[in-house]
Amino acid sequence: MNQEELISFALSLPEAVEGAHHGTRDFRVRSKIFLTMPDENFCVVRLTPDQQHMTLAVAPDDTAAVPGGYGLRGSTRLFYGKASNELVQDLVRKAWQNAAPRTLQRQFVIIPSG
Repeated sequence: MNQEELISFALSLPEAVEGAHHGTRDFRVRSKIFLTMPDENFCVVRLTPDQQHMTLAVAPDDTAAVPGGYGLRGSTRLFYGKASNELVQDLVRKAWQNAAPRTLQRQFVIIPSG
């Protein structure tokens, strides 16, 4: 997946908007950040520690996703150019769900691609 495709996908999620945090491009749902783009080679997705652990355990290539990002537990660097489109979409979707309030999550059924 390239950067434009990642941005398009992130903005396709319900109520997702683009913003900036400390000079870094980010994507939010109701003011909560779910994805940041600190570098042109990777983004940081807001996963739970359990989601991060599972991702790192099953990621087909250990360079596609690695722990790290701004000191938040579960923050995961996602090298979206190296990862499959399915993995990128799944992790961005999870990050959106982690940031979105439950009332918003209940209004939308997000069906995984594939």
